[in-house]
Amino acid sequence: MKIKFVEKNYKIADRFKKVITEKLDKLSKYFGDDMDVTVACVKQNKIEKLEVTISNKGLLYRSEVSGENMYNNIDLALPKLERQIIRHRGKKRDAKKKSEKIAFEFIDEMPEVKLPDIYKKKSFDLEPIMIDDAKDAIERLGHTFFIFLNAETGKINVLYRRNDGKFGLIEVNY
Repeated sequence: MKIKFVEKNYKIADRFKKVITEKLDKLSKYFGDDMDVTVACVKQNKIEKLEVTISNKGLLYRSEVSGENMYNNIDLALPKLERQIIRHRGKKRDAKKKSEKIAFEFIDEMPEVKLPDIYKKKSFDLEPIMIDDAKDAIERLGHTFFIFLNAETGKINVLYRRNDGKFGLIEVNY
């Protein structure tokens, strides 16, 4: 397991690193040593935000929680991650073994797995546009994201509105 710590307006203490490493080590039973973890600690005003992202074999599991204390945030973030892992593993395992039981680390019971059906399908042609035009499209349409062909790079991009009101950009490599 490789852990990368990222600090933004927050100084991560060695004790905090030790605590979160010990707790994350309990999740390694799902992945073995093939687990890359990024722990980001951010302080905005008096609110402390913890973002934990686990990467394993091309799959991402992510939890983001905010609170007044970073140590309490650990106890909120890890059950979220474990539920995501169990849901994903449950889908794969149901096809193979239905009788296998797992001792959970941070949650009490198996989360219910029910994915919604696709009820709407859209298709459209991608025309090359600039990023500023994509921002305008999000505003005009009232959507939270917009998929477009970037005229500058020639790549497919997804522009999305973040919870803080700023924009994020995903560039698709194919």
